[in-house]
Amino acid sequence: MSIGIFGNKIGMTQVFDKNGLALPVTVVRVGPCLITQLKTETINGYNAVQIGYSQSRITNFNKAELGHLKKNGLPPLSHLHEYKVIDIENYSLGQIINVNSFEIGQFVNVTGKSVGKGFSGNHKRHKFKRGPMTHGSKNHRAPGSIGPGTTPGRVFPGKLMAGQLGAKKITVSKLEILGIDLKQNLLILKGNVPGKTGNLLNIVRAN
Repeated sequence: MSIGIFGNKIGMTQVFDKNGLALPVTVVRVGPCLITQLKTETINGYNAVQIGYSQSRITNFNKAELGHLKKNGLPPLSHLHEYKVIDIENYSLGQIINVNSFEIGQFVNVTGKSVGKGFSGNHKRHKFKRGPMTHGSKNHRAPGSIGPGTTPGRVFPGKLMAGQLGAKKITVSKLEILGIDLKQNLLILKGNVPGKTGNLLNIVRAN
């Protein structure tokens, strides 16, 4: 498994391919990330690389978090993530990870928190159909019957009902990299990614 990189969503736009076809793309500013810890099979039981992203104020950390970074001479980084790898020989503490790790044409998996839409009804949350709109019907967007009757006399767990929609961790798989800007650390990904502008994203090369 290869290590990934953190980034922030800039927004969406469109680009044109060589055939003149308009392609929807998302622009993501990634890294630079620093390698903050190397785990080995002899000490930790498995090989892994931990990276950190986004410097923050010291007041946002506790002593354990600051000590973990300070002992390796690293600045306070607010986002840490660990990736299991087969071998750690190609990595070193303090190594910078940026867009140079990717190539145009590669496919990546992007993980982030989706847009929160608050408490939503059945139709919006589960894409239910509406009821009749004429002939005196009063069941336009009502949920309808939710119980199976006297027996068992309760609502089964997992019933699709109104509730919190969005604001969940989701992954969009196999987005193609259409462009890379080395100067501004930008990735141009075909399609859309989770969340709104500024959302924190975790980008990993697809297997």
